[in-house]
Amino acid sequence: MGGFSLWHILILGLFILLLFGGNRFSSMMGDVAKGLKSFKAGMADEDKPHAAEQRQIPPQQQPPIDVTPQPRAADPTSAPPPPTDDSAH
Repeated sequence: MGGFSLWHILILGLFILLLFGGNRFSSMMGDVAKGLKSFKAGMADEDKPHAAEQRQIPPQQQPPIDVTPQPRAADPTSAPPPPTDDSAH
């Protein structure tokens, strides 16, 4: 009493076919297939790097960074340096 039999499914399919028509139904399926193809093509394009991203830009000529320590200038507003432990000898 609660299930569909084979006859119910066939009658429902025939009703849908008559409602939409054979030509209209096939054109809708063609449109769905075209949409799936374009979706797959779009996803494949995302995986490939674009031509603009493949081009390498030469690095700018910059002077080398000097990492040698420089002596600090005496600043009257700064705190005096902490005492060293050398006087305990």
